[in-house]
This record gives sequence, structure tokens and C-alpha cells, in this order.
Amino acid sequence: MPPEHIDTRLLVELTEQSQDLNSDASRITRSALADFGQAVEPVRRRWWERGGALAAAVGTVALLGGRRAFADSPSPSGSTADDIMALQTAASIENLAVSVYRTAAGLPFIKDGNKTVAAFIAKTTQQHEAHAQAFNAAATQAGGQPQNGPDPKYKAVVDQALPSIKGPADVVKLAITLEDVAAQTYTKNVSQVSNADLRRLFASVAPVEAQHRATLLAVQALLAGNAVDLVTIPVDPSKLPAAAGSVGFPDAFYHTDNASPISEGAVK
Repeated sequence: MPPEHIDTRLLVELTEQSQDLNSDASRITRSALADFGQAVEPVRRRWWERGGALAAAVGTVALLGGRRAFADSPSPSGSTADDIMALQTAASIENLAVSVYRTAAGLPFIKDGNKTVAAFIAKTTQQHEAHAQAFNAAATQAGGQPQNGPDPKYKAVVDQALPSIKGPADVVKLAITLEDVAAQTYTKNVSQVSNADLRRLFASVAPVEAQHRATLLAVQALLAGNAVDLVTIPVDPSKLPAAAGSVGFPDAFYHTDNASPISEGAVK
């Protein structure tokens, strides 16, 4: 099988666009987190105040360094507990994505291969790390525990796929799976969480994951069509494979059929 050569001019442009989108999303994310923190603090304070002796006892534990999640106590409303689980599950998906991209970056055909592809992976890893931090920060602000582990369902998928990875196309296929479930889950979470600031948070991250997927789908189609030399601008449309006319473009309405349930990656 001949080695894969990638004309990276378009990939450079897509990476820059991804950075621009992520920068815009990051500003919204920071704003949503700040507003959410201000909104939940009075609620948490009222809960502690009306808890009487029980609140005092648990408060003593908190002062000693133990942080109790709302989801672990009977006091928070169902909506708050659901919000925490949704945030923890989102963090678990991001944690797994970071792990996969880091593993990919260490593979010989990535590490010693095309520098632009390696740079794309490095930048995407940083974005997923930031997303995980944002979701955990919101979960903590709501009184929950941070989720530092991977999503259990998709970790099994990753564990099964990693031994069979032989080249860039295999890495792209696995990454598409994770980016898609992230985008679908966060899109659905927008309608599931109870707080407007959390809706902004999920809505700010979902399009970044969707763009990651779109970029990877375009690369996948060209790899599969042995047309990697056509990843360039300008390009002769008549030379593009048929898939280039549809794959890689964001969905007008993002599907959520494969969205992870809010409890999937919640802290047990």
C-alpha cells in the first residue's frame, strides 16, 4: 500500500477556522460559567441555611475538605441533580476524547508524519481539555463532583478499536465517532438542562465539536477516495470524489439519535 501524502493547505485553513470558532465559543462559555456561578450561589446558600442541624453537620464535613454532590443528597431538586449528571457526562466524553487524541499523537505515523496533521491534533486536544474543565467547573458550581474519568460506554468502543489502528484513516474514523457523540449529546443537552446559562454553555461547545467532525469527515472522504492531493484551494470540482459534495458539511439540524443519556458518565 503506497504511503499517504496529504496536501495540508486546506487543513491549515480549517485549523485556523476551528481556532476562531473555538475562541468565540470560549468567550460564550466563560460568560455562561460566570453567570451560572452567580445564579446558583444564592440557591446553594439558601439550601444550607434552611437545612438546620443536618446542614450544620454536613457543613462541618465540607469545612474539613469533603465536598458533597447535590446528586448524592436528597436536598437538591430533580432538575439540579439532572443538570449535574449532564455536566459530568459531558466532562467524561471530553476526557475520553483527550485521551484518544493524546494516544493518536504518540503513534509513529502521526508523531513522525505530517507536521500540520500533528498540529491539528494538538490544537483539538487543547480544545477538548478546555471543554472538560468548563463542564467540571459548572458541575462543581452546582454542588456536584468533577468527573475526571472517561465515558464508560465509549471507552469500551475505544479499547476495542485501538489495537486495530494501522494508519491515519483508522484514527480519523475513531475520532469522528467521539466528535459526533459529543456534538449530538451537547445539542440534546441544550433542551434538557434547566438553567439558561447551562443551555448557553452546551450551545457554545456543541458547534466546536461539530466542526471537528466536519473537518474529519472531509479528510476521511479524501483518504478513502485516494484523493488526498485534492485537499487544497483552489480545486477542480470535476476531480473531486462524489462524497466531497456532501460529506463534511455541517447538518442543517444536528441529529441527536445517538446522544448519550445524562446519566451515562455521571459520577457514581
